[in-house]
Amino acid sequence: QVQLVESGGGLVQAGGSLRLSCAASGRTFSTYQAGWFRQAPGKEREFVAAIGSRSRTTYYVNSVKGRFTISRDNAKNTVYLQMNSLKPEDTGVYYCNAGPRGITPNQPSDYWGQGTQVTVSS
Repeated sequence: QVQLVESGGGLVQAGGSLRLSCAASGRTFSTYQAGWFRQAPGKEREFVAAIGSRSRTTYYVNSVKGRFTISRDNAKNTVYLQMNSLKPEDTGVYYCNAGPRGITPNQPSDYWGQGTQVTVSS
């Protein structure tokens, strides 16, 4: 079992930046792929980014490419999402996701955090 706890959300103006963190419990986290999903009001949860267990591969949804960067520090059991040039359409609850199954845009892995709110004002 892995527990995930997100932090770093908040209110920011368009064009600003935020850095989300996801702290994981458990010694197996370093072997898991990890990622971020988000859910905007009235919309379904969508894939944002994912990273391999050893940071060799990263994946992004097209709408955030060039603006968001996913990274991880396995020594700290933490995954990060650096978000730059934020837009109002980035507003939503951001969820950390990880587990033994690979993450794809249509198939998250097994464990979820509770989510952190990101609000981008215009």
